[in-house]
Amino acid sequence: MSGLRVVPVWRHGQERLYVCLTDGRNVAWYDREAARINLLSEDSREDVLEALGPFLTGPVAVGPPPVPTPAELARLSLHPDDDLAPNRPGEALLVALDRDPAPPHRLRPDPRRRALLAEQTVGDALDRLDGVGWHALHSVPLPGGDRIHHLLIGPGGLFALHTLHARKQRVLVADPMVAVGRRAPRPLLRRLRADADRASYALTAEVHPVLALAGPATLSVTAPPREVRVLQDTDLAGLARLGGVLKPADVEALHAMARDRNTWARV
Repeated sequence: MSGLRVVPVWRHGQERLYVCLTDGRNVAWYDREAARINLLSEDSREDVLEALGPFLTGPVAVGPPPVPTPAELARLSLHPDDDLAPNRPGEALLVALDRDPAPPHRLRPDPRRRALLAEQTVGDALDRLDGVGWHALHSVPLPGGDRIHHLLIGPGGLFALHTLHARKQRVLVADPMVAVGRRAPRPLLRRLRADADRASYALTAEVHPVLALAGPATLSVTAPPREVRVLQDTDLAGLARLGGVLKPADVEALHAMARDRNTWARV
């Protein structure tokens, strides 16, 4: 075998190096993060290793691709338009700002920009939990134009997070009211509980509501809110310490269900 080409491809923030024949067919791929070369045919082993030689950074495992789990098969069967996993933090706001940008000479900053920054801050913190057995989905659409800002699934259970921009402002939580700075209080915790209930119905599993505050100066909670966690973005990493609720196979199965847009069509 000769004329093999190495083609880098980025998927969901991770790089794979595909080894291709001259007609474009793949014969292997190198997963750097897993340090593994997956061979589609053992006959091509030596040629593949030679082609990937300049790209290898240490010891690697070589062999056939692992057998996909039922959850992986479910993900592979999703149409790209139905897969929510590629959604970026604040995806819905990014689309809205692209379709309907604010006037260039607006006197006050577009509030969507502040909301986007908050969702990106919280979303980035949640994405960092991926390496410890958790999965985060962003901008999960609900019927009626609503959405769950972030859905977190892991060993400690399922959490529906609503993000609130509070940079350098005082936040007062008096269930169900939430006040940020000098703005009038809103019964935000009712919405959080309702969104979590809808998510529980869709996934047939208990989903816990979380209010995630991005950058508050101070936080005052008059009494522990019923069923709702109130966390600052700097505290979200603590969710990774929760466990004992879901087994790894259950986490993967729920993630496969949650990332399918059709799961949320009737809640």
